[in-house]
Parts: sequence; C-alpha cells; structure tokens
Amino acid sequence: MMPNSKPDSNIEAHNSTDRLNIKPKPCRTALYMPGSNDRALEKAKNLATDSVIFDLEDAVAPEMKQAARTQVCAALAAGGYGQRLLVVRVNGLETQWGMDDVLALASHQPDAILLPKVNAADDVLKLARHLPQGVAIWAMIETPQAVLKLPEIAATAQQVPLKALVFGSNDLVKDMRAQFQPDRAPLAFAMSQLVLAARAYDLLALDGVFNDIEDDQGLQNECAQGAAFGFDGKTLIHPRQLETANRAFAPSPNDIAEAKAIIAAFEQAENAGTAVLKVNGKMTEILHYHRALQLIALANQIAEGQKMD
Repeated sequence: MMPNSKPDSNIEAHNSTDRLNIKPKPCRTALYMPGSNDRALEKAKNLATDSVIFDLEDAVAPEMKQAARTQVCAALAAGGYGQRLLVVRVNGLETQWGMDDVLALASHQPDAILLPKVNAADDVLKLARHLPQGVAIWAMIETPQAVLKLPEIAATAQQVPLKALVFGSNDLVKDMRAQFQPDRAPLAFAMSQLVLAARAYDLLALDGVFNDIEDDQGLQNECAQGAAFGFDGKTLIHPRQLETANRAFAPSPNDIAEAKAIIAAFEQAENAGTAVLKVNGKMTEILHYHRALQLIALANQIAEGQKMD
C-alpha cells in the first residue's frame, strides 16, 4: 500500500483509543520471594516490582512447606503490597503439598496461582476447578511436553482464567539435556513458541530467570533478548535485578517519542480514514498506530503505578 492510500471498509477507524479497549497491566518484573522467609515477604512491600511471586515450591525445603504456606496466607491477609500483583507458586498438584496449597490459598484471594510443571491442558483445567472466582492462573512452561503442547495449554484461556505463560528455562534446559549459553540458542524455539501461544490468546508472556546475580551485563543482555522476542517481562530471583528488567521491558524515551509522532500523524483531521502515512521518513500503517496507542497506554500505566507506590 502507498502512503496516504485509503483503507478497505473493514479497517478499524482510528480516532478513538476507547474503541481499542487498551487497558494494559504492566508486568515487567515478577520477583520470586521464598514463602518460608518472612523478612523477604515483608521486604517485597517496598520493592520496585510489578509482581511478587510468593514461592512455595523450589525455594522451600520439604520440612518447611507447611510453615511457608501459613506465612504466605498471613501475608496475603495482611496486605500492604500496593498495586503489585500478588501471585503464589504452589507445589505441583501431583505432590503431597500441591492441593493443600491451593485449598488454603483459595480463601485468601491472591491475584493468581502459578502452577509449576504444567504438561498439558488438563493440568490447567484441574487447577481451575478448585479456584474461586477472581483468582487467575499462571502456567509454568518448563518441560518438553509443555512446549510441544503450548497451543492447547494456551487455548484453555477460552474456558478458564488462564492469564499468563511463564517460561521455566532452568528446568527446561535440564530436561532437554542442553547447555546454558549466553545467547540461549538451545531455547530459542521454546521461547518463540511460548510468545506465539501467549499472543494467540491474549496472555502475558514472562521470560525465565537469570541465574548469575552478580552479572549485571549478562542480565541486561538477556532482558534485551527477551524483549526482542516479545516477552512482556521477566521473572527474577533477586531485588538487585529489578532496575535492569524494569527498564528493559518499559517503553524507552525514543519509543515514546516515536509513538506520539505516529499517533499525532494519524489523528490529524486531514488524515482521517488514511491507512498508510509517512511518519519521520518511514512508511507507517494503521497497525503501527494501534501499536503506538498500546505503547503509550503502557507507559502511562507504569508512570501511574510509580506515583501510587
């Protein structure tokens, strides 16, 4: 299509952000906090994370499982976490603790339950049967079976409140018998599949953790890679990693300036009904206008959240 060409009749009018129903909820960062560490749970109230994941699984020794569950329930009841999403990673439903975790948490209404070791759609559907209305499901994609069944897992969002796919890179590398590499080449297929499945069903896509807490440049590189793949944010294991990840998964000043220019161009009266324009020397289509609206809405949500916290 050439610049200033007129759209087909089925192209959505572009003079109202309301018609696009843009209500992004930032989730640039999701910080795991051990459910057995009461000081960590308290510290999370003042950290610059969009989401806190209270961990009852990997971060908790078997002999501490019940105590951790009690502490997390108490933390949810006490509140004080501001606008942060509160998510609890339960133990797998096949373990001796998993269903007890779910039943105990149901009355405390976290924003979401993060289910580990999801292998198929039935795992998500099973969890949904035990959750009250208003509690979402986040599914961890960390096994070869899960990667191969991502389309059907993501499709459960049409039946139950599945809201996010979370990449479990450590477990997947182990199960693949692969090696960790800085460019994550062995994981590229799984990463793309996860993002595609998430986009197909309007789900959050969260990248896996970065293990080397002291490697700031490595974290920065991996965050940039995750953002380039299309992930919405990253799961983290230490507060030190928050600033880097928050910055990487937020619109940059240049992104915001470009988006504003695109919006201004399409919303000029003389361009009403135009599907393609030249903006700052680049051919820009209506899809870029819609993306620009989403980006600015996300930037506004981030700024508003910073004010409230």
